[in-house]
Amino acid sequence: MKTLARSLVLAAAAVAAISGLTGCTTVQPWERANLADFTMNPERDPLHAAMTDHVYFSREGSTGGRGVGGGGCGCN
Repeated sequence: MKTLARSLVLAAAAVAAISGLTGCTTVQPWERANLADFTMNPERDPLHAAMTDHVYFSREGSTGGRGVGGGGCGCN
C-alpha cells in the first residue's frame, strides 16, 4: 500500500514538474503590443534570412524548399 501511495505522489510531482516546464503563459492585453512588434518578426531582415538559408543549405547539401514539406527527393 505504501508503494502505491509513493508511486502516486511521485507521478503527481512529475506531472507538476513537466507542466511547469512547458513555458506557456497568459499574455496580458497590454503586453500583446510587444509581441506584435516588428522586431519580433524573424523574417524582418531579408539579407539575414538569405545568409542563414545559404549556411543551412550549404551544410545540408540541398537547396530551396524553404517552407515546403518533404525531403527533396520528389516523393511527396
